[in-house]
Amino acid sequence: MPEDSTSIDYVMEKASGPHFSGLRLDGLLSSPSKSTNSSPSPFRSGVPSFSQISDPAAPNQPFVIGVTGGTASGKTTVCDMIIQQLHDHRIVLVNQDSFYRGLTSEELERAQEYNFDHPDAFDTEQLLHCIDTLKSGQPYQIPIYDFKTHQRKSDAFRQVNACDVIILEGILVFHDSRVRDLMNMKIFVDTDADVRLARRIRRDTVERGRDVDSVLEQYAKFVKPAFDDFVLPSKKYADVIIPRGGDNHVAVDLIVQHIHTKLGQHDLCKIYPNLFVIQSTFQIRGMHTLIREKDISKHDFVFYSDRLIRLVVEHGLGHLPFTEKQVVTPTGSVYSGVDFCKKLCGVSIIRSGESMENALRACCKGIKIGKILIHREGDNGMQLIYEKLPSDISERHVLLLDPVLGTGNCASQAIELLIRKGVPESHIIFLNLISAPEGIHCICKRFPLLKIVTSEIDQCLNEDFRVIPGLGEYGDRYFGTDE
Repeated sequence: MPEDSTSIDYVMEKASGPHFSGLRLDGLLSSPSKSTNSSPSPFRSGVPSFSQISDPAAPNQPFVIGVTGGTASGKTTVCDMIIQQLHDHRIVLVNQDSFYRGLTSEELERAQEYNFDHPDAFDTEQLLHCIDTLKSGQPYQIPIYDFKTHQRKSDAFRQVNACDVIILEGILVFHDSRVRDLMNMKIFVDTDADVRLARRIRRDTVERGRDVDSVLEQYAKFVKPAFDDFVLPSKKYADVIIPRGGDNHVAVDLIVQHIHTKLGQHDLCKIYPNLFVIQSTFQIRGMHTLIREKDISKHDFVFYSDRLIRLVVEHGLGHLPFTEKQVVTPTGSVYSGVDFCKKLCGVSIIRSGESMENALRACCKGIKIGKILIHREGDNGMQLIYEKLPSDISERHVLLLDPVLGTGNCASQAIELLIRKGVPESHIIFLNLISAPEGIHCICKRFPLLKIVTSEIDQCLNEDFRVIPGLGEYGDRYFGTDE
């Protein structure tokens, strides 16, 4: 060995020798041994299952954030900054490093030649099981990996419980598509390579008991090639790229604001970007409490329903296109504002939808309103009985009115009719007071360009296809025909 054993040239030259990766051939023949928590799981996609969403007892799905980047890029610093700013939420940090496979006795003898930066060095199956368990609201025992012995500690683990936010951090968390599919937000921390190398040397010598020679050799032989082969290509999957890592406070602040917004949303809003629930306040919750009470008077039911409908209509109008417009105020000043969408009409699904017409007329003076009557026979039997629509409806944006979205079958027929009449799917905004998850699935999956605006999402449909807790027969209660 040359006298200057820390020479970069020497380390680079030495790194060109033979080595073996983290790929374990025995794993292809039989399942590697795992801890009690590593049993295979029925991996779900990033979209929660139907039963999870509609089950009223099911916990809210945690918001899953994936954070990746090159070695020593500042991933942990970014995670810590996010956790500090989300201090009022329950947060679990899951490090991919905790899921390193323990080395066999043969691998331990050649630990300096083992590639810890290869995807096969990690127990991805157990990592998936961990995230899947936490997403279902169950606690999990995360293994603790000892970087000096290259083994998991058999007598210790880290217990994590149900949470609001899961942060999954590691250099290869974007590599496996199954792991990516579990994430609601993907962050790539981008830091200069020289800065990352300097940090890596400091960390591994101080925290992991390694000498500079081994750190540089490992970097040249494994870390840099793995970054080029696996980490950098995964950058394309990122939703957000943070230059300079933890030094970029502006980027972290924006991310935290977005997370706050998402945490305030219903789980279905995280799945369907075309679903909008008006922000809940004590006033809105109070009005829902009143109209849901079975013994409320007809006068009060109509009064508070109209108030809620007006809020839904105003919110729906906010999704229409606009044009910039300048006007002169009475003081002679110029005010820069916007002009309302001119080509607009409403379409009510008879009969309950007609209860929303007054609120629409109050918001849009002189608006044209069409009508659609669909006869329902059981749950699946639908028959179009009557339709009267504006002759130029294909040129208009349409506000489709129906206060209760149940199965979605009736609404689907109405939407299909509008599309057949030439209305672009993206020009339809479906307004309702309450929605069942089953109906939202039906409409949002079938018509992804249409927008749904509702004031509240209920728990589920019962065996009779009634929304629970629901409003009862809305049309009868509103028009007084339930007596």
